[in-house]
Amino acid sequence: MSDTELTRQIIGAAIEVHRLLGPGLLESAYEECLCHELVIRGIHFEKQKPIPLVYKGTKLDCGFRLDLLVEGRVVVELKSIDGFSPVHEAIMLTYLRLSGHALGLLINFNVPVLKDGIRRFVMPSENAKALLNTEFTEVTEKRKQVADA
Repeated sequence: MSDTELTRQIIGAAIEVHRLLGPGLLESAYEECLCHELVIRGIHFEKQKPIPLVYKGTKLDCGFRLDLLVEGRVVVELKSIDGFSPVHEAIMLTYLRLSGHALGLLINFNVPVLKDGIRRFVMPSENAKALLNTEFTEVTEKRKQVADA
């Protein structure tokens, strides 16, 4: 299954949970129901998966846990909050970086329409990062040349 199809399946499962439960419950209730929905759909996941923090070459167990890791490649972080703030997006990006995964879904169930509570995150691959750095360097050098002229 492609990443696009997998995220579509996860979002579809989350929409089904939200359709039946609505907003206003605790995150833990949505997590349990989403896990049940994923089982029904035959989608493998790990719940509350610990991720270590590597600090100066030493693995530390700091209690970081992914709400769900779906099919070993999509990090799913669940919320039941009034709205996203920049810190929620920063947390998701940190989880992706620490876990080494490139794809994440941040899902807030405390919204009237679930599509308004979903954010998709994609971390660029090492090749894409190198390309972006090269393009940035080239643009910066061209700007400098224009400024010096």
